[in-house]
Amino acid sequence: MRQINEAHVAVPGLAVVEVAAADDETAFEVQELLAARYAIAPADRTIREPGEPGVRLRFFLDLHQKPGS
Repeated sequence: MRQINEAHVAVPGLAVVEVAAADDETAFEVQELLAARYAIAPADRTIREPGEPGVRLRFFLDLHQKPGS
């Protein structure tokens, strides 16, 4: 995965969320749960690391904005 840079967490209320899950379905469900409450920049695919179990999903969250704004 790409490194997290300063712009991703430049001010309080911005966050990078990384989900580790057994499968794609679970990872995307967690993303959907957070998207219902917070504004996010959603990810469209998971990452599988060779030799590591499960998948990872990284997306960006903004506590200042409401979903859909």
